[in-house]
Amino acid sequence: MTDASVPSSGTPREVLTGLGDLTRKVRAAQRGTWFPLLLLGVLTLGGILVGRLTFKVETVACPAGEAAAGGCTLATQGSALYWPLGLALVYAATAFFYVRRSRNRGVGTRVRPYVLAGIVLVALASATALWSLRHGTAQLGEPLDFWGLHLDPASVVTRFLERLAGNAMAVGLPLLVLAWVERSRASLLLAVVYLAIELVPLSTGWAGIPFTSPWSALPTFGVPGVLLLLGALGFGLAELSGRRNAS
Repeated sequence: MTDASVPSSGTPREVLTGLGDLTRKVRAAQRGTWFPLLLLGVLTLGGILVGRLTFKVETVACPAGEAAAGGCTLATQGSALYWPLGLALVYAATAFFYVRRSRNRGVGTRVRPYVLAGIVLVALASATALWSLRHGTAQLGEPLDFWGLHLDPASVVTRFLERLAGNAMAVGLPLLVLAWVERSRASLLLAVVYLAIELVPLSTGWAGIPFTSPWSALPTFGVPGVLLLLGALGFGLAELSGRRNAS
């Protein structure tokens, strides 16, 4: 019996290269970033209409030392139910979308961390909103009750906490989780830009809309909403281009 060499199917480097290509293809098949971005963008822009329909202006007593003839003007808008219910539906629809795509393509998905993070953070944001409603809206000049902390409503820290407890936490942080789940640098960049927009105060002055206007929510929700929709468009086109190249 003579010795015979068995032909190798490839060098270790070729095997690793092939494995890396397969991993990238699987991740590409798993991704569907455009769908949650589309839903979140529509939900955010819908906040403009909700703000318009719930807008209310009233005259209240001015804080001590700021007396004005006829009192001070207080503008309120927004619904305590719109964002919790809307975000819950978005995350539920996203979970259904990813699970269905996983079954159709025969490729597993890791969307569970994103959905769970979204639900938990929405619950925290909703609890914060309910706490505020239960303890009443702070009058002008009075301390703001934030989970038992009596904060100055005019301070920088208080305003930052208010922005953080809003969409920055309920939308921005889950976007970071989604970027981690999908191993996407583009998603990470979008999440960072979104958080920067939400955490940096956008006044209505640059848009020429006074706070007493029913459309004063337009700059607040319009900028992040358009960003999310542009992100959905970009990821959707990238996915479509990838399908064409694969075929």
